[in-house]
Amino acid sequence: MALPPDNTTPSAVRDAAQRDVFLREVDEAVRQDQLEGFMARYGKLLFAVIVIALLAFAGWIYWDHRQTKEREERAEAYVQALDSLQSENLDAAKAKLAPIAAAGASDATVTSARLTLAGIALRQEKKADALKLYAQVAADAKAPQALRDLATVREIGANFDAMKPQDVVDRLKPLAAPGNAWFGVAGEMVGMAYLKQGKQDQAGPLFAAIAKDENVEDGLRSRARQLAAVLGIDAVDDVVDEKGESLSKPAAKAPADATAAGE
Repeated sequence: MALPPDNTTPSAVRDAAQRDVFLREVDEAVRQDQLEGFMARYGKLLFAVIVIALLAFAGWIYWDHRQTKEREERAEAYVQALDSLQSENLDAAKAKLAPIAAAGASDATVTSARLTLAGIALRQEKKADALKLYAQVAADAKAPQALRDLATVREIGANFDAMKPQDVVDRLKPLAAPGNAWFGVAGEMVGMAYLKQGKQDQAGPLFAAIAKDENVEDGLRSRARQLAAVLGIDAVDDVVDEKGESLSKPAAKAPADATAAGE
């Protein structure tokens, strides 16, 4: 019976080590060939993708920097325009506001510039120009919602007499709700539109709600209270004492004194 080869001899160990080295060299050569083949086939495309990605990133950084710089420049110009407006130099204010308003953006500064130009147009009795600017802001889905609501209120306020009452109601009713920042102003115009339509039953409660809303400006509340009263709606809140009892109720009759009781 033949004996198995002895792998522990020095020559056997040396042969095994040489085989391992050879196999590693072959494996590395195969991998090198695969890498060279991949680079030969896809290297240019991969390089182009990397270059495009780097250029796109650099372009985004440049664009973001430019946008930030333009916003800062517009904000500075807007402040200067407000200074001119405060000095009643309307033409100078318009000259500074026009480039801002013409910018292809809808951020707060650009939108505010358009609203300010509309206000100047009204002061200069250029109603058509003002209404056009207000309508532009109100319809701009990218503009801040608060400024869009402001534009809507001012547009309708400037054109109220020329509008159909139902158009006023349709445009302002979403704003003429308690809790809305424009409840008082929008609600007053909706109430007046109701009166034009002969809907006193809807106008009266609306004026009363405005009169009782402490968040509404005092002068407007006073007008609403008077209108509600004319329409037969009590818009005066009860005054209460520290116990929460109404002071407007008639006082209880005082009990007779002991002497009177004995008679």
